[in-house]
Amino acid sequence: MAERPDFGGAGGEGKAPIIIKRVKKGHEGHHGGAWKVAYADFVTAMMAFFLLLWLLNAVTEQQLNGVADYFTPIAASTRESGAGGMLGGQTVGEGASQSRTGATAAVVLPPPSIGSGGSEMTDPNESTSSDDTAVQAAQEAKEQRQFEQVQQELKQTISGVPDLAPMANSLMVDNTPEGVRIQIMDQDKVDMFAPGSANLFPRSKELLAQVAKVVRKMPNKISITGHTDPSNAVDPSGYTNWELSSDRALATRRALLEGGMDDRQINKVTGVSDREPIDKGQIRSPRNRRVSIVLLRADNTKTEDFDRLPRFLEKSSATQPTNAATGENLAPAPKP
Repeated sequence: MAERPDFGGAGGEGKAPIIIKRVKKGHEGHHGGAWKVAYADFVTAMMAFFLLLWLLNAVTEQQLNGVADYFTPIAASTRESGAGGMLGGQTVGEGASQSRTGATAAVVLPPPSIGSGGSEMTDPNESTSSDDTAVQAAQEAKEQRQFEQVQQELKQTISGVPDLAPMANSLMVDNTPEGVRIQIMDQDKVDMFAPGSANLFPRSKELLAQVAKVVRKMPNKISITGHTDPSNAVDPSGYTNWELSSDRALATRRALLEGGMDDRQINKVTGVSDREPIDKGQIRSPRNRRVSIVLLRADNTKTEDFDRLPRFLEKSSATQPTNAATGENLAPAPKP
């Protein structure tokens, strides 16, 4: 066996020293792989954040209250004992039980913006549709009061003119989908026009002048329609009931203008011959020879104009055709 060389030294033992070498390894790249760990943590945190937002949006208000109660901070126990320590002389189990019964902080959550379970979204059109319904109801109420006013004023106007007494039963006022309709009809031996022509009798002009005094106060535009009864007579010139009904409507227009109505208030003038009889059971009835004046609804009138209407009657009347002078119902009796 070879002897270890004797290097000498204190003690004379002659043992060789032990040398330990530490090798330092170089960094991988510029910063190594530490940035990857930080980026992964950031992405994980963002995913958890958005997942939390989605869960909060998908639960009901009751579930949100339950989550809030779970995380509500618990007040520390106020019980004291001789120990004066953190647990107040109680065991861990007893202290935990006492702290659970302490006062809690109130948490107020905003009202949920979705329906049950996030499946029913609030409808933004609900409030809009309710507002539209309210506006429409108010508009209909104004139009109903307008109908009442026209009927009442026509009744008072005609009753104040003795010369119009024979034509009191010729005037009929009713409410239609198109608007308030004023009809002046022929009666037995009481006609508006000369037979087969568009020439108004003097009392018919006076009646239309009284109608113009009432209608011109209204903001509504009007339409004028002429009606005739069926006729088998043939005019060599080709003049038919179509031309006659149109001419009578135009004659009515001129009479209304002479009564003080503004021409811009007149929306249309038409003749329909015998196509729209009012007494369908007796097509040759004199009531079918008539002129209709309709106060058109708000479709052809500015909405703000209705605010300038005068005060109307408080009591409503039936929408059936009535006599403007006497208030009598003029609707034909039903056929057996």
